[in-house]
Amino acid sequence: MKYETLLKNLMSEESYNKLAALKNEKVMEFIGFYAEHCEPASIYVCNDSEADMQYVRDRALALGEEVTLKYPKQTIHWDSYADQGRDKNGTKYMVYKENLESMKTLNSVEYEQGYNEILEISKGIMKGKSAVVLFFSEGPTESPFTIPCVQFTDSWYVAHSEYILYRSAYSHFLKMKEDEKGGFFRFIHSAGELDGKNNTKNLDKRRVFMDTQNNVVYSMNNQYAGNSVGLKKHSMRLAINKSGNEGWLCEHMFVMGAVNEEKNRMTYFCGAYPSACGKTSTAMIPGEKIVGDDIAYFRNINGEFRAVNVENGMFGIIKDVNEKDDPVIFENLMKNQEIIFSNVLMGPDKMPYWVGMGVDTPKEGYNHFGEWYEGVKDAKGNAVALAHGNARYTMRLDYLDNIDKEGFEAKNGVKVEGILYGGRDSDTTVPVEESPNWKDGILLKACTLESETTSATIGAEGVRTPSPMANLDFVSYPIGRYTMNNIKFGESVNNVPKIFSNNYFMRGADGKFITSKLAKKVWLHWAEGRIHGEYEAFDTPTGKIPYYADLKELFKKYLNEDFTEEVYTYLFTFRCAKWVEKLQRTKAFYAKMDQDTPKEIFEYWDAAIKKIEEAKAKYGDEIKPGCFKG
Repeated sequence: MKYETLLKNLMSEESYNKLAALKNEKVMEFIGFYAEHCEPASIYVCNDSEADMQYVRDRALALGEEVTLKYPKQTIHWDSYADQGRDKNGTKYMVYKENLESMKTLNSVEYEQGYNEILEISKGIMKGKSAVVLFFSEGPTESPFTIPCVQFTDSWYVAHSEYILYRSAYSHFLKMKEDEKGGFFRFIHSAGELDGKNNTKNLDKRRVFMDTQNNVVYSMNNQYAGNSVGLKKHSMRLAINKSGNEGWLCEHMFVMGAVNEEKNRMTYFCGAYPSACGKTSTAMIPGEKIVGDDIAYFRNINGEFRAVNVENGMFGIIKDVNEKDDPVIFENLMKNQEIIFSNVLMGPDKMPYWVGMGVDTPKEGYNHFGEWYEGVKDAKGNAVALAHGNARYTMRLDYLDNIDKEGFEAKNGVKVEGILYGGRDSDTTVPVEESPNWKDGILLKACTLESETTSATIGAEGVRTPSPMANLDFVSYPIGRYTMNNIKFGESVNNVPKIFSNNYFMRGADGKFITSKLAKKVWLHWAEGRIHGEYEAFDTPTGKIPYYADLKELFKKYLNEDFTEEVYTYLFTFRCAKWVEKLQRTKAFYAKMDQDTPKEIFEYWDAAIKKIEEAKAKYGDEIKPGCFKG
């Protein structure tokens, strides 16, 4: 074997034997090539044992990549002041020349150019550092959903994060059949040269290059988990491309169970919402069950629409997580259990503090800026907050009391009966509307998703940003084909889930939100009842909406609130001109993003616009609930 001598010199006998036991030439070749190229001082190989997990935890602490907090099972990690979010400019697809034209609206680089650049940057990048090789699975191991992964990194914080976020899969690799042994995702990462604060020094050479043709991700000179933890959004891009070629789906969706105690049933929903549009809060509605909060794989298994949570844990934004709004998560963050906090403040009491925590916070401490005190300014004269707005927590999902353990562990996933697509706008989309069929749901609910800027957003307020499927940042092949693949997959199953749109952000004339944050429980349970044929509905030009009497009862039942008919009428009035504008924006966006978008998609939207304009001519611009007769 070409790299045998090199790997034996870099590894202990135990580590080398773990690697050799796999009898997988492709794994050996991957590890050997980058061991030679990146030149680490040593390499440790992990299996699924608790001893190896503990070794990773211990190394992260010993190297200063993490620091223990007051509760000894909790640690904190800081990224540099300039490495606090996904590097969109430095994140590119490596694309063969013949495919460059079709990928021009995505951030791409010609394959040979990108490969040569990343090899130059990564040459000797691990010199003097210890590296680690880990084996994980996207989705449950040994199941139809499994995608095996190999991670090679010199960051023990990254390794520790992935142990929390993903299922360890060394035993899965041991059991792989000969024809499966090349079918794994490969991730090579280095934090690069470190400065005096133990942070990445050469951020000008920060790169995340993704080769979807060969399922390899190269991540160099970064530490922030969104750039360095390859198994998360980078792997998602590989999986979206793979699923598009193989006839299944990878979606930016939660998986959760709506619990109807009266009927003694649980109905599984998946949902996609752009950032700040209610995704996590919907997945965590009190009284329901969570399977996963971020990424789902969909497969047709024996004619059924089945889904799994790809992950094992949560990498969640911690800003504004507090006891009132997020009681389940907040309670767990206050326990002595394995959690990695990143880019929050460590107070003098060695407790973690963050923005919007809902408690009195210290006036000094240590954070991603360094020594911090209230009022301290950075080099540009900007005040430094006690924690970064993109600060995170990394935590196992099975810590949550509301986890659906059976669904979470199911090798064949859960049977999905409802899909939710939620955006943010103040005056167009009603709080909940059912699509009459799957294709209509994809084209009129999913493709038209938008997120409206607020006063908290830099720039103009009220601007609507297109976000088809709430997945735009991660779609790794042309969006027109991706849309058609969504349509085809849904139509291939026997139990086609019902699709519903959501919008929690309708405002009144006074500019205030009309319903409370908790109203989403009502919209969910109306959708759950529709799936089981328990509610009638009014037609609109784009779908079906609830009767007032049903919502009034649901508001009383779940929230003990009075829901007035006046509010109902305002919320569920169909606004024709607004919807035509929305569809025109969607058409323009698709035309800009993918010139090869199938003609039938535009024809479908044109027909929808015509239907709305005819309705406007007959009923007026604003059509109150029950007035439209489709």
